[in-house]
Amino acid sequence: MKILFISQYFYPETFKGNDIVFDFVKRGHEVTVLTGKPNYPEGEFYKGYGFFKKSKEVIHGAKIIRTPIYPRKNGKGIHLILNYISFVFFSYFTCVFRIRDKYDLIFVQQLSPVTMALPGLWLRKKQNIPLYLWVLDLWPESILAASNFKNPLIIKRIENLVAKIYNQSDVILISSKYFEKSIKNKLINQNKEILYFPNWAEDIFTKSYEENSSTIPDLPIGFNIMFAGNVGESQDFETIIKAAELTLRDDINWIIVGEGRKLDWIKEQIQLRQLTNVFLLGRHAIETMPGFFNKADVMLVSLKDEPVFSLTVPAKIQAYMASSKIILGSLSGEGNDIINGSGCGYAANAGNPKLLSEKAVLLKNLSENKRIEMQMRSKRYYEDNFSKKTLFDSLENNLINKLNR
Repeated sequence: MKILFISQYFYPETFKGNDIVFDFVKRGHEVTVLTGKPNYPEGEFYKGYGFFKKSKEVIHGAKIIRTPIYPRKNGKGIHLILNYISFVFFSYFTCVFRIRDKYDLIFVQQLSPVTMALPGLWLRKKQNIPLYLWVLDLWPESILAASNFKNPLIIKRIENLVAKIYNQSDVILISSKYFEKSIKNKLINQNKEILYFPNWAEDIFTKSYEENSSTIPDLPIGFNIMFAGNVGESQDFETIIKAAELTLRDDINWIIVGEGRKLDWIKEQIQLRQLTNVFLLGRHAIETMPGFFNKADVMLVSLKDEPVFSLTVPAKIQAYMASSKIILGSLSGEGNDIINGSGCGYAANAGNPKLLSEKAVLLKNLSENKRIEMQMRSKRYYEDNFSKKTLFDSLENNLINKLNR
């Protein structure tokens, strides 16, 4: 197959779509990527890239066509808006003047912003080929949850744009089963093919781990619950901090590995509440994460108590499961269902620090046999439901069958 993969973000930025592209190249398919110049999450162009620099390259056998883009800077306000708009604006000219080959199908990785799917619609119409849309972020729900944006006129226009994108896609892949209702509400054709295609863990979490203690700091003495990832608004650190305060006398430590805009607030709360059981270890390369996971007793996943987040399954759940880790959750919806239903840990509903602290104490007091059993369930559930090979085999078969119909 000749596949055109479209996403505003691509390697060396770290997103799941990288795996799809490189894996399909290994499977013998010809893959071209239409993307922007890498600048996420730092907000500045990666070394060797620039507005006009490195517009074409080949990475691991995939042909990369990069469109100019305004870097996201601090990821706020006008900078973020210009980042979003510039990708669509310059991609239009890329589609007209630089996309010369004829493809069998288009695959769009639809993260935020939803507008990154527009080049796919243009090329679908131009080449009259199928478009697969992989929805990882619901709009406008995501921006409403992550901001105070309330302008009804603009929200309505965004809803109309999202409906257009969904309706003009041939197949919609969803990373969460809870996405289906929101998407169907925007579809004219209720029989459009919607397939469950969840996230998977990076290969480093599925391979056997060899400890290199020199790169991983020692954790404090006690029962260590670790959060690893973006320290942002969506992760509801208000609930985590309150739960930490409630467990001050329970010999439970709350370890945070990562950085983000909420970090300064957490530092203030540690001082204000005298939280001697909260530890900030900063940001570390993804390659070191198996080492951090290995030293933790339990891994923590959390999301705010917002309707859109109840539809979302954080990708870290798959990474935790692939690493055979017990999981403590503070989230509602599908993520909560997966943790409690798989038997790999305990999940409290989002925004409930008292229940979260109680679940933390329950995990601390588990017998060794029960902990081993939960760890085994975690790994088994991952292999049965989120194995990358199984997911990619299924996707490849669907793509081939679509072209042969």
